Amino acid sequence: MRSNNPVFSRSPEFNGQTNAYGNQTYPGAGAAYPGYGQQGYTDPATWGTGQSTAGGPAAPVATGPMTIDSVVQKTGIALAVVVVVAAATWIFIGDISTSAAAEDNAGKLYAALMLGSFGAFGLSLVNSFKRVISPALVLAFCVAEGLALGALSKFFDTMVPQEGIVVQAVLGTFAAFAGTLAAYKFFDIQVTNKFRTFVIGAMFGMVALGLLEMVLGMFNADIGLFGMGGMGLLFAVGGLVLGVFMLILDFDFVEQGVAAGIPERESWRAAFALTVSLVWIYTNLLRILAILNSD
Repeated sequence: MRSNNPVFSRSPEFNGQTNAYGNQTYPGAGAAYPGYGQQGYTDPATWGTGQSTAGGPAAPVATGPMTIDSVVQKTGIALAVVVVVAAATWIFIGDISTSAAAEDNAGKLYAALMLGSFGAFGLSLVNSFKRVISPALVLAFCVAEGLALGALSKFFDTMVPQEGIVVQAVLGTFAAFAGTLAAYKFFDIQVTNKFRTFVIGAMFGMVALGLLEMVLGMFNADIGLFGMGGMGLLFAVGGLVLGVFMLILDFDFVEQGVAAGIPERESWRAAFALTVSLVWIYTNLLRILAILNSD
């Protein structure tokens, strides 16, 4: 079960060190130790407690396998943090359209957007390439992402005359999630290595184009990828389709991980990946709605 996805490729469990029967193997000797659902120790008295004994090394603490429930729980926590921080940011920014303090509030919006965006981008790289997943860093990413999304949502809500655009984007995001999950299960979608390579390559390509657009924008030479015209709409639609493909990869990795009985801590890695995909879909859907409803 080797992965091209940077979120999963740093994990031994997701990187080919689990064989077809759910047993992990050591890279050197190649010997397997019992995986989920197989007899490990024959005598409970020999089980370790995780504490050092007689000056020797600490015995490992056994953890359960990752399950669908554990992934759902961790993903729910991650999304709840994003939503709560985004709502708090929205309220903190205040009115930026008619208020007498609109200029100050606009400064708050810009600061929150920049701080959240760069913070989320940096933490996403750390979490993607970290070998051992850290729940604290995943939640820190969610805080930064919520800060950026709260500011971005406030901006589009103020800029677009159509009311309820943010609510529409939220509902559309969950509809995309449910529809993709249903299609993945009912149509028994098989994820191939070529598909994985294409999706990950396209994702990095879009990120690179976005960064290039930001740099060009500093010199008033942007090509309109983030604009409200046809090029911006095309870029946002492409991002939305790519977000759906990213969800398919996430579902596939979760399904394989549960079947292989990998450690429960990897639920946080799956939750991080799903959160990234949902945020990706939301931002592109919000831009599409803003472009279609703009004057």
